Amino acid sequence: MRNAPVFIDLFAGCGGLSLGLLQAGWKGALAVERTADAFLTYSNNLIDSGRFQYDWPEWLPKQEHDIEAFLDEYKDHLASLNGKVDLIAGGPPCQGFSPAGKRNPKDPRNRMAERYIEAVKIVKPKFLLLENVRGFDAPFQKASKGKKAVPYSHVVKRRLQKEGYDVQFQVVVSADWGVPQMRPRFILVATRKDLRLDWSPFNRFGEGRREFLQERGLDPDCRQTTKDAIDDLRVEGKLLVESTDGDVRGFKQIEYKEPLSFSAFQRLMRAGNADGRGPNSLRLPKHRPLIIERFERILKECPKGKSLTQEQRDRYGIKKHSITPLCPDRPSATMTTLPDDFLHYSEARILTVREMARIQSFPDWFEFLGRYTTGGSLRKTSCPRYTQVGNAVPPLLGEALGELMMEAFNRLADSEDKAA
Repeated sequence: MRNAPVFIDLFAGCGGLSLGLLQAGWKGALAVERTADAFLTYSNNLIDSGRFQYDWPEWLPKQEHDIEAFLDEYKDHLASLNGKVDLIAGGPPCQGFSPAGKRNPKDPRNRMAERYIEAVKIVKPKFLLLENVRGFDAPFQKASKGKKAVPYSHVVKRRLQKEGYDVQFQVVVSADWGVPQMRPRFILVATRKDLRLDWSPFNRFGEGRREFLQERGLDPDCRQTTKDAIDDLRVEGKLLVESTDGDVRGFKQIEYKEPLSFSAFQRLMRAGNADGRGPNSLRLPKHRPLIIERFERILKECPKGKSLTQEQRDRYGIKKHSITPLCPDRPSATMTTLPDDFLHYSEARILTVREMARIQSFPDWFEFLGRYTTGGSLRKTSCPRYTQVGNAVPPLLGEALGELMMEAFNRLADSEDKAA
């Protein structure tokens, strides 16, 4: 029996991409994540849970690591993985490229893609998988004087080609892969040239979509909707109990009871909960009466699924740049790290962490740890639950990509067996 191929995940976050790879049959070696809370969530669910194959190296402390310090301190150890790691995956921080942000070409977070390439140069795995926002493949609006504006994706492609990789990339819509939100993502796939693997990854990716969804009980002809994802988590008709899975008391949550019938997506998210136990991170927000009244007016007066216009925000006294009442009958807009960017489609409140996690396609057994929110001086260094979810790669999309890369690995192994 062939051993499972091995991956490492750089910029791992709470583990959305790793979860997808592990569910597709890959074996974990190590993960680099700089924030303690996100790594705690990652470790609890993926490394220490016993659900997956994961061999953490003895030379690396099982804790959060900054990528630059990691590459500096463990470079020799990382080099020892050359020939033992089949895939480097990762989603470098994307704020400098995001259309939702300022798209600043000088944002220091942009250089994290350089650290990804540095790790590739050391380990030289067979395959690469890089995920980012779609703005990664768009030129910055202002190019240097006398120079043509070039998307950063082209810079990364040239760098990886120089390191001996065939590189292809494409923008993929998460909703096409069973995720109940649109969330277009830049996906780069690369294969080491010396392997001489003849394949067209994104052709194969598209060809496998129907089968992937059908195997998970999802209709390939209909996108999953926000209601499909979270309607069983509504407050209406539920008993409210004290929320006890956070470090702050005084919040309520629903007492989860499985409904008599699930949507296909809910059934998929509930798989692995044989005892019928509810998920964690169900804590409800506490809104002031004035805020609840404002949200009720928005749900009654504004179109669902569209971000409020400046005129509407002025009318309701909202200073936020963006707020969207979700539409129940369509996929959600892209989840962000800010919980008050969205309103529930039928209840005058923002979403819970678990509702956001469902929309991201995290299964209910996956537990988020750490604080729910942070502010002030902690905002730049911490990664609370809402941020963990908003930053993650949707696990269903990660699983589809994991199956694609597994196919490439198996094709390569088959050709090597024949040659032997």
